[in-house]
Formats: sequence, structure tokens, C-alpha cells
Amino acid sequence: LEEDIMEGLRERGLDDSICTSGFTVVVKESCDGMGDVSEKHGNGPAVPEKAVRFSFTVMSISIRVEGEDDGITIFQEPKPNSELSCRPLCLMFVDESDHETLTAILGPVVAERKAMMESRLIISVGGLLRSFRFFFRGTGYDEKMVREMEGLEASGSTYVCTLCDSTRAEASQNMVLHSITRSHNENLERYEIWRKNPFSESADELRDRVKGVSAKPFMETQPTLDALHCDIGNATEFYKIFQDEIGEVYQRTNPSREERRRWRST
Repeated sequence: LEEDIMEGLRERGLDDSICTSGFTVVVKESCDGMGDVSEKHGNGPAVPEKAVRFSFTVMSISIRVEGEDDGITIFQEPKPNSELSCRPLCLMFVDESDHETLTAILGPVVAERKAMMESRLIISVGGLLRSFRFFFRGTGYDEKMVREMEGLEASGSTYVCTLCDSTRAEASQNMVLHSITRSHNENLERYEIWRKNPFSESADELRDRVKGVSAKPFMETQPTLDALHCDIGNATEFYKIFQDEIGEVYQRTNPSREERRRWRST
């Protein structure tokens, strides 16, 4: 990306020799199962049936200049969802539901990522040594993968969220007001309770205590609103839109409550 960085500095009229530190790189991480990849024909080697790919995309590079509050973006990936910008880092023969194997294979990647987050990369770009900091955004995981990373029960679980204790029933009653109520460290503590069962509880009581934590979480994803709660919020909006369409609300002004109830039951 050296040429892109130098071109970005030139385009924004930044003095190349001054801009040696304060670079911030935002990286999007993606990880997903690739389905069944077993050998169906021919006499190739016998392979496990499932594969998982872990990849990353450099989303943007910005620089903080003295006197400016916000960073100035000097590079932005024009096609962030393209196969061409998404670089595979690890391709593994493993089922994405196999938590232990996945943890073992991705362990070194996670360790490297942690080291990068806690340090700076100093590298020669355009003939000068420049300092870069890295931020990772785990936005390329679907719900199944997030649960796997966080050590939660599979997506059919009663508990819907990686960082709150909401059940499906509670989420369906309250589709909007969801907040983060636990941390990644607490998930780790709950896993230890699940493993040791210190209170000698029955399986159901233990499940109720740990609220869906069933394995050791091995990668911290961003504590933002998770995909499922976004889906719940979107579903509420679509539900209202469908009702309005059924009742052809565009043809009427102020429909009565009874009419709206009729549309809802339809």
C-alpha cells in the first residue's frame, strides 16, 4: 500500500517529511465456514469434510496531524466487500463448530493480533520510517462464528446475545432496548463455572446460571450491538411496514385503532 499512502498524503497537501507518526490502520477481520469441501470424485487424498477461512481487509489508513481534532483519511478501500481486497490469512480443514480445533489453529493468529494491538509497526514508506497503529474490527463474522469465537451455545440457543443475558422470549417482547450487560472477562468466568459446576447444580440449573456460555471464548470481538439484536430491530420496522402495506395506508389518513388491529391480525 506504499504508493496509495504516498498518493493520499500528496492529495491532501500534507508535508511528506512531517508525516512520520500518528498513522492509524483499521483492519476488518472475517472468518466463516466454507461448507462441505470433501473429495467427491477421483482418487485424491481423504480430507475432512469442512473448511474454514480466516481473512482480513485493510479498510482505511488515517493520520492525525497536530492542530486537527480528527484524523485525516489518506487511504480508503474502494471495494471493502470484494474478494480482491479480502486477503486470506488462514485456510483450515476443520468444522466451524469444532471449537477446540478452531481455537488451536487460530491461537497463533490471535496472539499475533494481540501483539499488534499493543505495539506500533515502524516501517520505511516513501524513504522515511513511519509509525503505524492497528485497530481490528471483527465485522466479518456471522452469528454462528461470533458465538464460536465467544464460546457460546449455537445459534439455536435460548440465549440470543454474546454480551447480554437476553432470552429469545425476552427479545421478542422487547425488540429495542437491549444493552451490553457483561464483558468478555465475565464470559470467561462463566465458562469456568460451567466447567467446574462449583454449586453441584443440575444441567438445567447450570445452563441458567451461565446464560448460554458453553466453551472458553478465545477471541475478543467488538462489544457493539450484535447482529441478532440488529435483526430484531429491523424486524420490528419491517413488521410495521408490512402492516401499513396490507392496510394500504397510503390511501387513508389517520386509520383507526380497530383498522390497525385488523391489519395486524391479517
